[in-house]
Amino acid sequence: MSTIRENLERVKTRMAAAAQRSARPIEQIKLLAVSKTIAAERILEAYEAGQRHFAENRVQELCAKTTVLPENINWHLIGHLQQNKVRAALQSNAIIHSVDSMKLLQRIKRIAEELQSKATVLLEVNISGEDSKFGLEPEQVEPLLEICQEGAVKCLGLMTIAPYQAEESELRRIFAALRELRDQLQQNCGLSLPELSMGMSGDFEAAIAEGATMLRIGSAIFGERTQ
Repeated sequence: MSTIRENLERVKTRMAAAAQRSARPIEQIKLLAVSKTIAAERILEAYEAGQRHFAENRVQELCAKTTVLPENINWHLIGHLQQNKVRAALQSNAIIHSVDSMKLLQRIKRIAEELQSKATVLLEVNISGEDSKFGLEPEQVEPLLEICQEGAVKCLGLMTIAPYQAEESELRRIFAALRELRDQLQQNCGLSLPELSMGMSGDFEAAIAEGATMLRIGSAIFGERTQ
């Protein structure tokens, strides 16, 4: 059985090859190790192998891990965020990838103002149009960006989740659509939106080809989950 260190190296090798094929600098692409349900000691193995960006799905699990793991870890919240968990999410100092409604963004802004802090977010877009997925419709994104120009919230870019086991051509189409939406929004709003959070263990090479800057990879690092 491979170690976490070996798995990380294997993923990084594949990332570098995909970046080279697309004539992209590998430095543009961050690897987020998705550590949901993973015990702190196994996360520490990845940390000791050089990994610094980790992503959690649930606020409660995120907050528990931030108290027992090194302070210089960069945390990301990638799961659906309930409104009653916003305060805890902001206090964890995680980047929130899953802002999927005007109501949620307004609550994030209000609580960030109360905490006298700045929330860092990405807007989740349901590019594939799947009924089972959270996310904004593409035409709903621009009004939310107006809120992100008001001080308490900084939007870094967009996030999406592609359909599970889709063909590569379909993956490429979806990831390209998110990139094109981002480019159009930058032009319309005059904002810099440098980050595209897209690509997981089964499709990250297609995401790199279409401009991903953040990859959310779990099973290829930690192994298949049992829960």
